Parts: sequence; structure tokens; C-alpha cells
Amino acid sequence: MAKYVFGVDIGGTTVKIGLFSVEGELLDKWEITTRTDEGGKYILSDIAESVKDKMTEKLINKEDVAGIGMGVPGPVKEDGTVLRCVNLGWGIFNAAEELEKLIGLPVKAGNDANMAALGEMWQGGGKGYKDIVMVTLGTGVGGGIILGGKMLSGVNGAGGEIGHIQVNTDETEVCGCGRKGCLEQYTSATGIVRSANIALNNTDKPSSLRSVQYVSAKEVFDAAKNGDELASQLVENHGKCLGKALSNIACVVDPEVFVIGGGVSKAGDIITKTTEKYFQENAFHACKKTKFTLATLGNDAGMYGGACAILNS
Repeated sequence: MAKYVFGVDIGGTTVKIGLFSVEGELLDKWEITTRTDEGGKYILSDIAESVKDKMTEKLINKEDVAGIGMGVPGPVKEDGTVLRCVNLGWGIFNAAEELEKLIGLPVKAGNDANMAALGEMWQGGGKGYKDIVMVTLGTGVGGGIILGGKMLSGVNGAGGEIGHIQVNTDETEVCGCGRKGCLEQYTSATGIVRSANIALNNTDKPSSLRSVQYVSAKEVFDAAKNGDELASQLVENHGKCLGKALSNIACVVDPEVFVIGGGVSKAGDIITKTTEKYFQENAFHACKKTKFTLATLGNDAGMYGGACAILNS
């Protein structure tokens, strides 16, 4: 009977690796550099060597390890095939099979946002639920959908790409994905700053944000908490945009809970409350009672999800 499982979260600059007990306790965690040179060809072998070194250090035998779960920043099919990861230099290949060959342990690969959602379901803000949608509000907007305790990858590994739902058909600026009017353009940290700068330039409203040299999403939420009128309006607009988009998602997957994570979520309840208010205004009647909660695992969510993916497979 296996006692341990490894969770891996591959980022553009570092790879986070966690050693877990099969009960879900994080026993050790560390990072290695993501070597993206030469088309990222060293990344998997570096992970394999690092895991082997840790097993040697902790005197762990192969038969005591359930496997390795790995989150990848890009679309991943159910069978572990990666469909191009621009940040890593990867093309199309089966990353799970490749790592299995290198280490001789079962490997499960998935999109990093889906893995983070799985981690939050297992040991984080979504604990106790089996049907969750996680929304990651960072530089961009990511999402992960877990139904019946399993990741929804989709045929092309693009399940949960909620940041690219179109919410504004009149937008003239282009999103990073090449389209216009995506949710990411308004509700990400970058989107909040863009909205703030537009508001500051187009109105004469007094605001504490006018004295800030470089406005950040955190400054906007902090100013709103302190009663700043312009910042409060920006937060309302953010909640309205996100709440409305999530009400549409609820019509499709009908989750028990929305878990909101990413850097922007550090603003706290102000985000869940405004989002939930507009969600309920727009939601289909059967979905109105969907809960909202904040993610709790932070940057470790992907590692937890990787570990859970192996135990659930």
C-alpha cells in the first residue's frame, strides 16, 4: 500500500514539487528552476532527478509511492498529451508518458488551473465539495472545473478557460488570446488597473488613487475598503462583470461552490461579496444558492492538485 505521492506544479520560472502523505499532509516542498532553453527539453528530466534525489534523501522506496501528478501551464488532454505550452517552449507531446519513462512511476498530467482547482477541492477552500469551479484572478484569469471530484479537461484540454469567455462585444483592445472583450480584460489584476486608469483619465472625480504613481489592483481594493467613491465603483464593476459571467457558467456546470483564488483574491471578502451579489441578480433560479468562498492554498494549490489527481485516478 502506497504511503506517499508527489505533486508537481510547472511554472515559467520555477517548478514547485511537494511530497505528500496519501492522507493529504504536505511533508516537504521545494523548487527547482524551469529550464526553458532548447524547447524546454530538460524540464521533465530535471523533475525526475529531483524526485529521485528526494526519495533517496527520505529513504523512500518506489513501491511506497502512488505516483506523480503534474500541473502544466497550457492545454492538456485527458491522456496527458500537452497541446503546446508557449511559456515552456513545448510543442505537442505526451508529457505524462515521457515522465513515466524517466522515473518509472505512474504520472498524471493536467492543466495547472485545473490542478489548482483539484487541490482546493481536496484540502483547500473547496474541501467537502465534489463539484466546484475555481476562478484564478491573477495577471490573467484562469479557471478549473471539477465535477464529481474529477477534472473537466475537455477534448482539446481547454475546459475551464473561463478567462476567455466574451463579456463585451464592443471592446476595441485585443486580449492576449487574440480576441476582444474577454473576461480576463476586465477582472484580472491587469484588467482592474486598465479600468482604473481609464476612469482616472475620463472623470474629474476626486480619488486617493490620483496620488498613487503606479496604480495596482491591491491599491484599488484598499481604497474601496476605505470608502473611496471611484475605487468603490471600480470594485462594483468588477463584481458585476465576474458575477454575471459566473451566472452563465452555473447554467452549464451547476457547481456547489465557486472558489476564488489568485493574487487579486487577497483582497478578501470584498471580492466574494460583490461577485455573489451580481451572481444572484443574474443567476438561473435553480443556481441562486451556489456558494462563494476564497481559495486557501495559495501557490501550493497546484502541487496539492497534482497529488490528488494521482490518488483519484
